[in-house]
Amino acid sequence: MKVSVRTWISLVTFLLIAVLLYATRHELVEAWNLMSRVNLWILALFIPVVIASYLVSGEMLFSYLRQKKLVNHLSSLSLMRLSLEMNFVNHALPSGGASGVSYMTWRMSKLGVTASKATSAQMVRFVAGFAAFSALLLVAVLMITIDGDVNRWIILVSSTLVGLMVAATAVGIYMINTPARVRVVAEKASRFVNRITYKLTRGKKRVLLREATAVDFLSDMREDYLELRRNKNLLWRPFWWGIVFTLLDVLMYWIAFWSLGEVVNPAPILIAYGLATVAGFAVVTPGGSGAYEALMVMFLAVAGIAQGVAIAGIVLARVLILITILLVGYAFYQHAIVKYGKPTDTTQRK
Repeated sequence: MKVSVRTWISLVTFLLIAVLLYATRHELVEAWNLMSRVNLWILALFIPVVIASYLVSGEMLFSYLRQKKLVNHLSSLSLMRLSLEMNFVNHALPSGGASGVSYMTWRMSKLGVTASKATSAQMVRFVAGFAAFSALLLVAVLMITIDGDVNRWIILVSSTLVGLMVAATAVGIYMINTPARVRVVAEKASRFVNRITYKLTRGKKRVLLREATAVDFLSDMREDYLELRRNKNLLWRPFWWGIVFTLLDVLMYWIAFWSLGEVVNPAPILIAYGLATVAGFAVVTPGGSGAYEALMVMFLAVAGIAQGVAIAGIVLARVLILITILLVGYAFYQHAIVKYGKPTDTTQRK
């Protein structure tokens, strides 16, 4: 049986995590002891920041659709709920974020938003998020330089992150830049999906995605892309919401460290957060769990933060984030499933 690249990455990641756990066994004991020092009054600040984070996450996605007058009937609380649903799906299903995109496309179809428009909105969200993070990354590197703790490793990681984000955006634009490429991508995508479907169903189902449907879907996305090129102002609101969202996410980790009695420079946290987020797209674990925490801890240790402190702060923040997503997000997700039924293939709708 042929093993995919993503599976190999996951296996290597699990091995690295095992090695890290063994190598830092003494620091793990120190981290456990640090947990007893948690200041609950400071940690209580985590609650409003988490709520604000999911409100802003919804605005990143829906500010674009609101400008196109497609979701003006939705309140901010409804957007926060949808954001929690999407994050629950991403953390519950190991798919590198693809499950959340598919779910939100289906979910927004119930609100009158076509599959192509929903996908375009999510592309805008990713692009705006990448741009916002890249801008903050430059500020973070400058802060570390002023602080006097900059090293070549930090510069290399920061440059690599920005490069990966730019490359991913460029590939997406290249694929839908011309009608001819749209047809080629649609043909290859439909063949790939149908081949996988045929193997998984053992020949019972040959066609899951029709080429004509894929062409229509990608053509609609191309029209949205061309509109963004003509009217770049549509990107500004998602970009600024992306700035706020990233800062709130970093603030959650900063509060976790503060509650442990450690005031940490937020710049290394920002870079570690970006590195772990990008890795989460490649690792096949729910929400990138395991790899996410390990990468953040390793980077913060390289940046000069004691490993015991790094482990305690990252684990504390991640546990609180996951509890919020899995408990509250699941409740909203289950309500949507009961109300609308199970998600079906949204790519076949327009």
